[in-house]
Amino acid sequence: MKSERARLTALYGGLLVLAGALLTGVVYLLVQQGLYTSISTAVTTAVPARELRDLPTSTPAPRQSAVPASPSPLPPGVVRGLAVTRTLSDAAEDAALNRLLAVSVIVLCAYAVLSIALAWWMAGRVLRPVAVITETARRLSGENLHERIALEAPPGELKQLADTFDGMLGRMEQLVSAQQRFAANAAHELRTPVAVQRAAAEIGLAGEPDARKVARIRAKLIAVADDSERIIEGLLLLAASEQGLERREPVAVHEVAREAVAALAGEAKERDLTVTVHAGPLTVPGDAVLLDRLLHNLVANGIRHNVPHGRVEVRTGPDGITVSNTGPEIPPDTVPDLFEPFRRLTQRHRHAPGEGAGLGMSIVAAIAQAHGGTTTAYANGEGGGLTVRVTFPGAP
Repeated sequence: MKSERARLTALYGGLLVLAGALLTGVVYLLVQQGLYTSISTAVTTAVPARELRDLPTSTPAPRQSAVPASPSPLPPGVVRGLAVTRTLSDAAEDAALNRLLAVSVIVLCAYAVLSIALAWWMAGRVLRPVAVITETARRLSGENLHERIALEAPPGELKQLADTFDGMLGRMEQLVSAQQRFAANAAHELRTPVAVQRAAAEIGLAGEPDARKVARIRAKLIAVADDSERIIEGLLLLAASEQGLERREPVAVHEVAREAVAALAGEAKERDLTVTVHAGPLTVPGDAVLLDRLLHNLVANGIRHNVPHGRVEVRTGPDGITVSNTGPEIPPDTVPDLFEPFRRLTQRHRHAPGEGAGLGMSIVAAIAQAHGGTTTAYANGEGGGLTVRVTFPGAP
């Protein structure tokens, strides 16, 4: 028996047949115990004694009788009647027991066949969801991850298994879609600087360019190389964040926030922005380098996507990290897209000097997730801009 259905059939059918055999045996024993007494009483009551005396009889083998022994000798006619009664009772008992045994065996055989058929049907019904799950899993590939089992069944373990499998397929579909988008965007972002470098080398340096032209091409190639380096660095940091943390140590996030603001103070001054820090105590077990990058990206995002004479406010405390900045108005429905790799507030194919490659917010979300935290953002209603909040579990 190689299939689970055959095993379940053997188990269910065997149990049903065993139960039927035990029931038949118990009934047979109970009937056998009281059958002789019942038949003897019925014969004595139904047939008059004088008719029993007229019947021929033979001396039967000694057997327990339902009629109690008399202390005084019985008349010959009574003795003969008792012998006839005993003979009839023995014959009736043997015939009844033989008939009962034959009928019981026939019924038990029929019951066994029906039990096996019923067990086969029950096993098929029980294992049908498993067959559906198996067929769906065998059919799935990267092209049809949108399919679901959608098992229609009463609540139970198999229904929960199918629903869990559907949930896993949904997460896999989102993951594969995100990876495909990430690969496509990364290829596009890396192809652009390579194309610029190639064009600058082939066209700008064609012939015998003068020194000034060579200097311009050189500066252009260096700028493009810097862009490529930032993209590659961001991709590596994003991959490292998504792999999780190898070790954890207490990190004073409020001190990291002060350092990040100090490191970007020059850029904020160039853009005529006001940056304020409210560094409430916040200690998070994690990686100091990644948390520094998280704060740096949040503050840099607030500075680079702002308006002249704008402001950036950084807060830390038991509730986590909050960075709010003024800036252009952001449609609320586009805020979740900012956490996707290579997504920017504008749709320019090339980012302006000083801007990132569109990986900053996705890196923030990945680092927060690696520390067990969550990242939320919402568009500011008045004054435009964005507010990003990062919370950590169990942060004091």
